[in-house]
Amino acid sequence: MKVAMSLIRACRSLALSTWLLSFCFVHLLCLDFTVAEKEEWYTAFVNITYAEPAPDPGTGAAGGGGGPELRTEKTECGRYGEHSPKQDARGEVAMASSAHDRLACDPGTKFAAPAHGKNWIALIPKGNCTYRDKIRNAFLQNASAVVIFNVGSSANETVTMSHAGVEDIVAIMIPEPKGKEIVSLLERNITVTMYITIGTRNLQKYVSRTSVVFVSISFIVLMIISLAWLVFYYIQRFRYANARDRNQRRLGDAAKKAISKLQVRTIKKGDKETEPDFDNCAVCIEGYKPNDIVRILPCRHLFHKSCVDPWLLDHRTCPMCKMNILKALGIPPNADCMDDLPTDYEGSLGGPPASQITGASDTTVNESSVTLGPAVRTVGALQVVWDTDPPPQEGEAIFTTNRKV
Repeated sequence: MKVAMSLIRACRSLALSTWLLSFCFVHLLCLDFTVAEKEEWYTAFVNITYAEPAPDPGTGAAGGGGGPELRTEKTECGRYGEHSPKQDARGEVAMASSAHDRLACDPGTKFAAPAHGKNWIALIPKGNCTYRDKIRNAFLQNASAVVIFNVGSSANETVTMSHAGVEDIVAIMIPEPKGKEIVSLLERNITVTMYITIGTRNLQKYVSRTSVVFVSISFIVLMIISLAWLVFYYIQRFRYANARDRNQRRLGDAAKKAISKLQVRTIKKGDKETEPDFDNCAVCIEGYKPNDIVRILPCRHLFHKSCVDPWLLDHRTCPMCKMNILKALGIPPNADCMDDLPTDYEGSLGGPPASQITGASDTTVNESSVTLGPAVRTVGALQVVWDTDPPPQEGEAIFTTNRKV
């Protein structure tokens, strides 16, 4: 049983350690993914300058006799690409020469770039190919920067574009309204100059789907480990409880057998037990009266039979000197249950060890021990004669044995 208890404690410690390690592991994973899944992006100020033709005084249409009106607009509407250098860029805005190539997905796309090697910025709508392809095709045409305007359901928003492999050119995204505004100016043959400057740094934390799945799996594994530990723990407790109950039943059967072999006597009128100065029953604290049935233990202590029998059944020891009646009468518990006894079995037997010869406790018996008249009881094949003369010494009983005829 000691080995089983040690195994249970070891498994309990191992399971608890596993649970704590798993919890720390999942916690660190959560922290790691929280740190890893951070998105850092920068806004871009988009400053455009163009010369708006003065309206015709007569018709109100642009291109009249008046001089052009210079206009400047500056908004923080852009967003730098993930792999774009965070720096300024300046140049004239140009689109693809052909309306069919406006999306700039073809490597041979030609842009209406200014002559004389001036810096120019490519304006390209989103769609049909990746951001990387659009930016690379403009980069191959010697563009100083690339501006992609969003198109679709989220046209008023901007995203951080990914264009790994094309990292030597400034690339930003602007919302659709701003892009279409610049396109309308270019379609009217108005020269638009754009100046891009870096804006605000933003840091956004989010948990990706991969991290959620990974943490969920780790949590499920942790729960399985905990459940397995609980099942194992309660199975062991159930087995231990059954073994303990089985041992208690075997000890109870041994106690019944021992009680049946103890001497019983009926108090008669005039016996010394009825005298006022004789000790009372240690269990019920009442004196002995004629016709009372008393039980005499091997240590020579006597008690009311109705008082001491339940005590002996539960404790198997003398209420006064704690002598163990199983040892005194040589009735050990079942040998099969000795290996399964709990660690506190000696405590359950109680009391100091008894003498091998007399069966009496090593503890000194009180002076209140009584001297009984001659009595004979049968134990197996032996007749035990309790003699009163001479009186027994303290802590032992004198008896003779005669083989039964």
